[in-house]
Amino acid sequence: MRLPALFLLCLTALPAQTLLVLNKEDSNLAFLDVKTGKVTTTVPVGFQPHEITVSGDGKFAFVSNYGNGPQPGNTISMIDLAAKKELRRVDVSPLGRPHGIFWSEGKVLFTSEANKLIARYDPVANRMDWMLGTGQNTTHMVAVSRDRSQIYTANIGANTITIIDVAKNYEETVVPVGKGPEGFDLSPDGKQLWAAHSQDGGVSIIDLNAKKVTGNFDAGTKRSNRLKFTPDGKTVLISDLAAGELLFIDVATRKVVKKIPAGKSTEGILITPDGATAYVAANGDNVILVVDLKSRSVTGKLEPGKGPDGMALLP
Repeated sequence: MRLPALFLLCLTALPAQTLLVLNKEDSNLAFLDVKTGKVTTTVPVGFQPHEITVSGDGKFAFVSNYGNGPQPGNTISMIDLAAKKELRRVDVSPLGRPHGIFWSEGKVLFTSEANKLIARYDPVANRMDWMLGTGQNTTHMVAVSRDRSQIYTANIGANTITIIDVAKNYEETVVPVGKGPEGFDLSPDGKQLWAAHSQDGGVSIIDLNAKKVTGNFDAGTKRSNRLKFTPDGKTVLISDLAAGELLFIDVATRKVVKKIPAGKSTEGILITPDGATAYVAANGDNVILVVDLKSRSVTGKLEPGKGPDGMALLP
């Protein structure tokens, strides 16, 4: 399908970058030139990939192959980004449903929903070398603090966020939040964690020093999926999967300042480091929206494949 002329005109103003997009229905990783709007390469990965992380040197990507309801996944794909091929498909059995994935200090952290834990994969040794149970249902997303002192997970089924202190022998603090916490992000100053509830429309704000909820508000979403801070820390974006909307929230006032239509099954959000652009996956429409964060409007659409979700950006 040809992209509309207006969208192509807007895309030519973007810097030359490669957007990595996981297409769940195609079970592949697409390399997409954001300037031309064209897919240059696709790489087959495991069944129904959901999330992606890139190594610190930009040489490799790691993909969690989650699977679906009747067919749970149990692999992680390692992609050579220069050669644009899958180097290996790592069987993480007996762990199942790997989902959240995060590169940290030369290794890959990932969640296992089926086993209520997070694990770590060492790509040099090609083995899992550590795992830690959360004891929480549906441990879904994972992130690490900038100084690597803490690890965080969102536990959808338990209505909790877990904070793990690395230096304290991986001591875990379980913080109760609203119903179905799924998308979350750390504020750029590292002081707060904001978690969007997928089942009650709310957002919990956790003070990471105190390790407790210090604020919450109703964002009015039907089913929040992802939450991301802009690099300046002034705005939070939330994708509403059920409503097909992208929300803009003013961090200072904790108010929704704008909603824009974002397409069927709005899911993944990726914000560029300069804070100028957001890429938003409309899974049900098979497109990635290009959103100008200054005007808070859609300026383009990219067509990566069927069922886009997790994304990463290469220079």
